[in-house]
Amino acid sequence: MEHTQEIEHNYEGLDVVCERPSTLVDARMHYCPGCGHGVAHRIIMEAVQELGIQSNTVGVAPVGCSVFAYHYMNIDMQEAAHGRATAVATGIKRCLPDKYVFTYQGDGDLAAIGTGETLHTVNRGENILIVFINNAIYGMTGGQMAPTTLIGQKTSTSPYGRETQFNGNPLKITELLAMLPGAFYVTRQAVNTPVNVRKAKKAIMNGFKWQALKKGTCFVEIVSNCPTNWGMKPVESNKWLEEHMLPFFPLGDLKVPSKEDLENG
Repeated sequence: MEHTQEIEHNYEGLDVVCERPSTLVDARMHYCPGCGHGVAHRIIMEAVQELGIQSNTVGVAPVGCSVFAYHYMNIDMQEAAHGRATAVATGIKRCLPDKYVFTYQGDGDLAAIGTGETLHTVNRGENILIVFINNAIYGMTGGQMAPTTLIGQKTSTSPYGRETQFNGNPLKITELLAMLPGAFYVTRQAVNTPVNVRKAKKAIMNGFKWQALKKGTCFVEIVSNCPTNWGMKPVESNKWLEEHMLPFFPLGDLKVPSKEDLENG
């Protein structure tokens, strides 16, 4: 893909303390200010660069806020129809088993329309990495209630707050997937603080590395914010994330490979 957008930089008189990974295109992102997608993109591409797998990595972009992920990631990318990313990734991986294949999906794409594809992909134990961005709302299409929307959370389609009686319970899809035999590594992380960013990057690094063992699906959920559709400033949205989302979606590993699995890879 040809990237024609250019950004002018002026670093005169400044010391460079952090550089863009070569795997991330020098282009302005379309994400709203304060959104976690940009950070998630960066740490995925940092992992690809540090593992030296840029020419052997294939990403699958979803429908939703991150539909244009292929504009920013300087690797081979494939767009998938809404909810079908893991099915497309399955086909790519089976045709090109030595490639590192990953999907990048939001909660609407993965946990709503793509629930069936996701469950069956993990249950089959496809050797791919699934990166799941959970911001508890449909971001691109106007802030409607998503499967992961919290009880009491106001959205454009639940203006008085989500109610269990009418809307059901929020879906903890990561807990569901961790129970499947095909899941090799399942974890939930966040990118709201520097410490959590480092942990999320480590999880993604593991997801790529352990994919090479061909022992099942690696799944990394990243709890993120949506300042625009939550109606908050970026700092406020991170505070709301800590106070409301993380108690319901606690961070940490849900399924990790055994020492024997890793040693006998």
